Amino acid sequence: MLRSLYPLLCLYVLHVPGRPPQGANRGEVVAGAAAHEVDAALYRERVRAMFYHAYDNYLAHAFPYDELRPLTCDGQDTWGSFSLTLIDALDTLLILGNVSEFQRVVDVLQEGVDFDIDVNASVFETNIRVVGGLLSAHLLSKKAGTEVEPGWPCSGPLLRMAEEAARKLLPGDPVFEDAARKALKALWKNRSDIGLVGNHIDVVTAKWVAQDAGIGAGVDSYFEYLVKGAILLQDEELMSMFLEYNKAIKNYTKFDDWYLWVQMYKGTVTMPIFQSLEAYWPGLQSLIGDIDNAMRTFLNYYTVWKQFGGLPEFYNIPQGYTVEKREGYPLRPELIESAMYLYRATQDPTLLELGRDAVESIERISKVECGFATIKDLRDHRLDNRMESFFLAETVKYLYLLFDADNFMHNDGSTFNIVLTPYGECVLDAGLDKIIS
Repeated sequence: MLRSLYPLLCLYVLHVPGRPPQGANRGEVVAGAAAHEVDAALYRERVRAMFYHAYDNYLAHAFPYDELRPLTCDGQDTWGSFSLTLIDALDTLLILGNVSEFQRVVDVLQEGVDFDIDVNASVFETNIRVVGGLLSAHLLSKKAGTEVEPGWPCSGPLLRMAEEAARKLLPGDPVFEDAARKALKALWKNRSDIGLVGNHIDVVTAKWVAQDAGIGAGVDSYFEYLVKGAILLQDEELMSMFLEYNKAIKNYTKFDDWYLWVQMYKGTVTMPIFQSLEAYWPGLQSLIGDIDNAMRTFLNYYTVWKQFGGLPEFYNIPQGYTVEKREGYPLRPELIESAMYLYRATQDPTLLELGRDAVESIERISKVECGFATIKDLRDHRLDNRMESFFLAETVKYLYLLFDADNFMHNDGSTFNIVLTPYGECVLDAGLDKIIS
């Protein structure tokens, strides 16, 4: 196994140590919960039912296509013809406790998925959904009771599948971590004098094609992976880069706990828009311990959810309404992910209320006979004939983890396993507070 993939293998549980909001103690938090009681066990089981309604219909009507088309009860290939939904949802199966189905799907994927095909594939989406999905399943395979090879976690069939897919995206003889770091540092080098980056760069000329700076589409994953990469790899340089960006973002884009889009060289506002993809930001803030700012921004985003029963792709902040042709909600996970992280950090019952509202809205608006459909327009709740793989891989997963306080993913770091590998000791099953101590 290439050393270039090895650093990605030794941590798969992120946990934010539980603590009340600043200025509150545990008793105050618990007392506050009584006034906003959400039956977590009830909603956990409703989320489980949501998963199987979508998953079973994918298997019945869409497999082996990438995605389910829930309005016509059939399937379509969207990101390359890899049975994408099945790969992307694999770790969710184990989080829900379905060991037997996890094991069955691992066998199905090994027998049926072929990356030696000529298709126009998205490098980014294939990387996060296919390579990432296979790596996650590989790391969870021993917990699922699957027989693992000698040398695991540095060997195994799912790991080899992930490497095969990655080599298609990065041909030649790549050292994957080096290639990723080169890209990260190139973006860092090309930031503006005021410390901002745009959202689209020409990779040949290093010229910024789009000079709008913000935290949303086109740049969101860059910031997210700086923080999570710093945690995963114990890399102070990555965290230092993010913290420098964070200063510039606060200085130039933050207004009343919203984050606007500004010109990357001047800092002047170009778009007073909230994008639904930005809703990951409060969760990211919680990972660096900035809980107060995270909660204030989260509550802004939650008001938008309550206004429409979902997050429109674009929301005009001064007007308080959707942006034309950006009124849809494809069942994205970002706000729910933030709620999950923040609830682990604060136990604030408001976060369970978001989870409750999400379950109610999605079931009321999006549920159809053959699954859950993308909401084409939140104003009138028209639907679109698509169910993206991230609905099962992320949206439902984070909802379930929000309501399942005892899930094995919520490891506080007090227990962990050490596996000896040719590359040294590999720490598995450790929580975030253990890793960063």
